[in-house]
Amino acid sequence: MLRRFWLLFAQVATICLAVLFVVATLRPDLLARFTGRNNIVLIEEAPGTVSAPKIESLADAARKATPSVVNIYTSKDVKQRNPLSDDALLRRFFPGLPDSEPRRATSLGSGVIVSSEGYVLTNNHVIEDADDIQLVLSDGRRMRATVRGSDPESDLAVLKTEGKDLPAVTFGSLDHVQVGDAVLAIGSPFGFGSSVTHGIVSALGRNHLGINRFEDFIQTDAAVNPGNSGGALVDTGGNLIGINSAIFSQSGGSQGIGFAIPITIARSVLEQIIRDGEVTRGWLGIEPQELTPELAAALALPSADGVLIRSVLSRGPADVAGMQARDVVLELDGKPTHDVSGLLAQIAALTPGSQARLKVLREKKSVELAITVGKRPKMRSS
Repeated sequence: MLRRFWLLFAQVATICLAVLFVVATLRPDLLARFTGRNNIVLIEEAPGTVSAPKIESLADAARKATPSVVNIYTSKDVKQRNPLSDDALLRRFFPGLPDSEPRRATSLGSGVIVSSEGYVLTNNHVIEDADDIQLVLSDGRRMRATVRGSDPESDLAVLKTEGKDLPAVTFGSLDHVQVGDAVLAIGSPFGFGSSVTHGIVSALGRNHLGINRFEDFIQTDAAVNPGNSGGALVDTGGNLIGINSAIFSQSGGSQGIGFAIPITIARSVLEQIIRDGEVTRGWLGIEPQELTPELAAALALPSADGVLIRSVLSRGPADVAGMQARDVVLELDGKPTHDVSGLLAQIAALTPGSQARLKVLREKKSVELAITVGKRPKMRSS
């Protein structure tokens, strides 16, 4: 009898210990409630999480893209003003004082070979006004290049060299690029050719920077320094996703904020310049203005949605179609317009001669306008 009782007790104790072990393992929060131990922290894990493959090295991406990035050396004559001509008394008695002899100014930058036939994409400010352009490839070859075409409003230019079978870059896509993705910046900072820096995509769609007329920058913290302009921003596959263009700096060096022109804009400019020798954009002849909540209230508008038209160019496409100052553009070809930069980008993408339909708000009433798109005038050089 005693033996049977002992066996029953042992079985019950074993079951209780097993239950306690299961509860402690799977639901320690329940155990804490009964024991009074509340210092247990639960960490929730996403169900079905698959750990991403670790990037052991970015050497393959750098090895693939680096041969396509070139050093660009430019030179030009710069007129120098004779300091004596600034003296009012001397100017009075010697009005024909000649200027000093022009000096030869040199500068450097980077570029990306985009075609084995010798087309190179770079920034317009790298080659602007240069009368001699030299390319130095990563293997040491030096070639002379000429400007095939430039687009100051996007700060892009296309060069042409007579080299053949050159190592062209592979174009990437922005469809799957996200903030936080790893990137490489390749260029020639301070003349150090074939330099590679590593960082991430810090932001997408940066605008309102006052750098270019049309802005949609990729922001990165990969180190970009003077001389990197025109170089490549590539993904971890070594594919081109941007052209490094500018930095934000208070010291002149990299402070972790660089801006690259996205491949979507760069490719469009490249194709137009190669095909037509120039970039053609749509134009409506309007001066838009951001519609702030304060401005909307002052104009007795129901909301701050859309873009306010400050003025309309006389006899321009918008004027001919009946657009008026103080109209608020709500949609262009069915797509909402949220800000000035977005509206200008939408207009620029239109084909001159095509019809554009705008939905505007005028005196609290919706008005539909059909406008024949004009050709955007060339930006005057400074």
